[in-house]
Amino acid sequence: MLKKLLSPIFLLGILLPTLTKGQDISLFTQINGRYDFTFVGNTMNIAENNPTNFYVTNTSSSATLNLGPSDTIIRAYLYWAGSGDGDFEVDLNGTTITPDRTFSHSRFFNPSTFTYFSAFKDITTLVQTTGNGTYTLSNLDISPFEALHYSRKTNFAGWAILIVYENPSLTLNQLNIYDGLQGVPDALQIDLTNLYVLNNANAKAGFIAWEGDSQLATENFTVNGTAISNPFNPPNNVFNSTNSVTGSNQLYNMDLDIYEIDSYISIGDTNASIALTSFQDFIMINTVVTKLNSQLPDATIVLENPVSTCNSREVTIDFTVSNLNSTEVLQANTPITFYAGTQAITTAYTQNIIPIGVSENGTITLTIPSSVPLNFSLLAVVDDTGNGSGIVTELVENNNTFQIDIELTVSPTFNNLNPLTSCNLGLTRGLFDFSSYSELVKTNSSHIVSFHESYDDAVQNVNPITNTSNYEALTTPKEIFIRIDNGCFSVTSFFLLTENCPPTVYNAVSPNGDNSNDTFFIDGLRDIFVNFELLIYNRWGKHLWTGNNNKSDWDGYVEEGVGSTLAPAGTYFYILHLNDPNYSEPLTGYLYINR
Repeated sequence: MLKKLLSPIFLLGILLPTLTKGQDISLFTQINGRYDFTFVGNTMNIAENNPTNFYVTNTSSSATLNLGPSDTIIRAYLYWAGSGDGDFEVDLNGTTITPDRTFSHSRFFNPSTFTYFSAFKDITTLVQTTGNGTYTLSNLDISPFEALHYSRKTNFAGWAILIVYENPSLTLNQLNIYDGLQGVPDALQIDLTNLYVLNNANAKAGFIAWEGDSQLATENFTVNGTAISNPFNPPNNVFNSTNSVTGSNQLYNMDLDIYEIDSYISIGDTNASIALTSFQDFIMINTVVTKLNSQLPDATIVLENPVSTCNSREVTIDFTVSNLNSTEVLQANTPITFYAGTQAITTAYTQNIIPIGVSENGTITLTIPSSVPLNFSLLAVVDDTGNGSGIVTELVENNNTFQIDIELTVSPTFNNLNPLTSCNLGLTRGLFDFSSYSELVKTNSSHIVSFHESYDDAVQNVNPITNTSNYEALTTPKEIFIRIDNGCFSVTSFFLLTENCPPTVYNAVSPNGDNSNDTFFIDGLRDIFVNFELLIYNRWGKHLWTGNNNKSDWDGYVEEGVGSTLAPAGTYFYILHLNDPNYSEPLTGYLYINR
């Protein structure tokens, strides 16, 4: 009962891509340094599912991690997998684990769809704390699906931890970690680019695979087109339930295999290709790891602290060029081009050799062309000569940019204001209401306006005038300064002026000594029109009295020679000569004396 050789119809079915679905293997992360990797893990199957006539899957198994004394754990990634829709809560050494990511795969066998799952968890801290020793994964339960999968002999479960460790004796290596849940017979090929192999010694490739069978010799593993093998994996039986780390051939229905590939990688290689294929045995690849001594820099850049001043098209900005996740120094004079929008504006260069894991700081002042709008994106690209091309071969070629939004500030525009005129209250004093000017001066409703009595106060934004609706100017003309804020600020001004307004005549006189209307009073006259002349006439036109600023208000007595006569009740007329340049004609009117 070979589960993959039941009929020609089945063979045809598994080759139809419409009947299978999963997640293709793709790059998860890249790690560069004096690093290597290994696997630790175990199957939950107590026997291979294909020839066994009973359920084979348990819920717990153990494995031992045994790193050297100089090995330091850098990363630890747990993968667990099995038949069915998924068990996404398991225990590792008594700690409950839930996944960071999950994968799924499905295959249709008439009349049912068979599902498979895998889960991922970053357990770096846990493994760093635990170190070497026994790891037990438990509570991985596929029992709800085992009966269905037993019918096709695809009932399995297992787990593995990918360990990345550092050792000072290692060369500078590039580790690429790929994962997904990709079914094979579909061919799986990974092309490695941006390499610069200086030393091919100890180059390695490894994978975590599920559901392989030792009896089916129908698959191979190739590097640069050459089929490879090791003592545990014949060239035609790669997925054969083995663990290359421990030498076990009882890793039922899973494979933890690591291959030495130095014979298939050459010094000077800039790319490599690895492929996993199967022509009969259905397996699922979960994880692929490669280790190559590819010594290249990796330039990245960060922009921060942009500074610009009002009404200037210059921007000063700090930048940091780093060579962090790399395996080689970054040479001096690596170009850095700055773009305002899509327009290249200048190219700078790194000053020194930047070692692995080190950064170089710099500051540059950029002049932004007038064609660039005030709000724009500033883009810095390291290893760019100004036309989008670079001069450095890097481990990663798509992480060389950094973008930051810039806003150039200009002084806000404003409307010019006319002088504000009020009546002279004496000695050029006046009361003014200029509260409406706060809106009239604006060209943008978001502007913030304040009024000040001096230019310096406006510039320093201190001592604002608060009583703009009833402001008293003791002397005029007086200049009032306006500050308009919008990031930058502008200062404009207007003048307060006074004019001699016509006086107000109170034409009812009752000279009876009660201190109310006892005299002919004209408000706004004596302090403003100091040279006035007031003439009083009776209704027949006879001149009765002359007044000026040296005399008191008329109290109803008629001047006749050296004496005076009481004017009787009645209507009288006045002529008021203001003797002011703005009033060429006298004011005339009547008054009434009531006795």
